[in-house]
Amino acid sequence: MDTFVLYFQQNLLFFSLSVATLGLLIGSFLNVVIYRLPIMLQRSWTHECLTFLDQKDPTPEETESFNLSTPRSSCPSCRHSISALENIPLISYIFLRGRCKGCKTRISIRYPIVELTTAILSFLVAIEFGVSFQTLASLIFTWTLISLALIDFDTQLLPDSITLPLLWSGLFFSLFHIHVAPHQAIIGALAGYLSLWSVYWLFKIITKKEGMGYGDFKLLAAIGAWLGWEMLPLVIMLSAFVGAIIGLSFIAIKGKDKSAPIPFGPFLSIAGFIALMWGDTINRTYLQFAGL
Repeated sequence: MDTFVLYFQQNLLFFSLSVATLGLLIGSFLNVVIYRLPIMLQRSWTHECLTFLDQKDPTPEETESFNLSTPRSSCPSCRHSISALENIPLISYIFLRGRCKGCKTRISIRYPIVELTTAILSFLVAIEFGVSFQTLASLIFTWTLISLALIDFDTQLLPDSITLPLLWSGLFFSLFHIHVAPHQAIIGALAGYLSLWSVYWLFKIITKKEGMGYGDFKLLAAIGAWLGWEMLPLVIMLSAFVGAIIGLSFIAIKGKDKSAPIPFGPFLSIAGFIALMWGDTINRTYLQFAGL
């Protein structure tokens, strides 16, 4: 084991490329989570509501086994089961020329984009933190942010089944000072949740409307648990900045209704990753520029 660690330490580029390859595989799994988890939650909520109201049983489609492993992935158009060779991350998409092998229907470009993005971000994490427990923890943090960002983008949901484990794992890793000390993580979790919770209620009192969901509070609390309270101002400013740019772009390009809700989770996730990778450098640069 020590020999492998020493070899990777002496060959950081090879280690980072190996992590990127793992990132491709994880990206393929994240595509499954992003698509299936919201459906699983919806079916669970439907079943609970019908049970509580003592109404008719769910439809057969709602009662059939549906989870992250069952049923096998298939084409939504022709129901062609996707074989192992057709499910190789990125490579299969290229060889299939972006079309289903059965009916030739075009496959969404988002699948390989998610895989490639996960690989690139994993590579950056490995380069930044090297052969260390920080890399392992940071990869978990990064992969979770990717799944949350896209689930929120698709459904405007940030599932507790992901945000809460992310929060608790951040507090757990702080016990070993992976990124921050325990007191920084605890204060970060509290400050992260309460900051957006306060904004939510202030906005609601003034406008009589809800500006964001409780999932956003939990996500920022999780980011605070991982990165500490010192990173929260940077994360909030970056997420607001990125959100403003992307929101205005949607309105200008696609004519999106200004009153239509825009999920905030993707912007928090982007800001959280930037803070993980370059937060210390950004904060130091700002303090030097401000003469503090």
